Amino acid sequence: MSSVGYLDAVVLGVVEGLTEFLPVSSTGHLTVAEGLLGLKIDDPAVTSFTAIIQFGAIVATFLYFRQDFVRLALAWLRGIGPARGRHWSPDPDYRFAWLVILGSTPIVLVALAAKDLVDGPLRNLWVVAGSLIAWSAVIWWAERNPRQKYEETELGVKQVLIIGLMQCVALVPGVSRSGATISAGLMVGATRVAATRLSFFLAVPALTGAGVYSLKDVDTSVVGWGQLAVGTFVSFVVAYGVIAWLLKLVAGHSIAVFNPYRIVAGLAVMGLLATGVLSST
Repeated sequence: MSSVGYLDAVVLGVVEGLTEFLPVSSTGHLTVAEGLLGLKIDDPAVTSFTAIIQFGAIVATFLYFRQDFVRLALAWLRGIGPARGRHWSPDPDYRFAWLVILGSTPIVLVALAAKDLVDGPLRNLWVVAGSLIAWSAVIWWAERNPRQKYEETELGVKQVLIIGLMQCVALVPGVSRSGATISAGLMVGATRVAATRLSFFLAVPALTGAGVYSLKDVDTSVVGWGQLAVGTFVSFVVAYGVIAWLLKLVAGHSIAVFNPYRIVAGLAVMGLLATGVLSST
């Protein structure tokens, strides 16, 4: 019998779906949830479970932005085909598709190079708590004087690479991948909606890579395929609703509205750790 039960799978699926695209750190929340459920947070099988159920959020992203993804994919295929389409700038969709690919490259390289660090020492609830609080300052700074000048198709290679590099910081649990990429987008002058949409596009390669790579660590004595299926499905349903809600929110509100929650959550985790309710690893 696996140690991750179906109720655990539902709870973790809800947590994943709710937090994957909000700037509050899904990895951090999943790690805390695992601890509260009595799961061993540094168990490779448990770690792989939380990475694999992210496929639900990926599918939700594909479905919600399906017209955009199809348009970008077709433009990219046309661009690498006939010579007439190989120029960099004639088709903004072709150009933006390449920007998404370039922006996704840093996290792939860093994640592979730092895997032992990310899955080891950094997978600690003290790190999660500290990162939740500390990164709130970065979000506040990014939102302090946002220029909000560029739409997604107006961003350049340098700007997208900066956003891609900032995404790597989110490998630290508690930082938040969306919080890092949206903040970086604001810092380089993107509108809040453009930065958020780009964050969704960059999420697909990052989450897909993490999920596929983690398949090798599946241990059916700890978590069964049924639990994986349930967790993935629940994360898909919840994430789809969150995407629509977040895009409406950022159209008129600063993402710094999440900072009070981040700080309170970080302090709460510290309190639970200090009192022994939670174990740091």
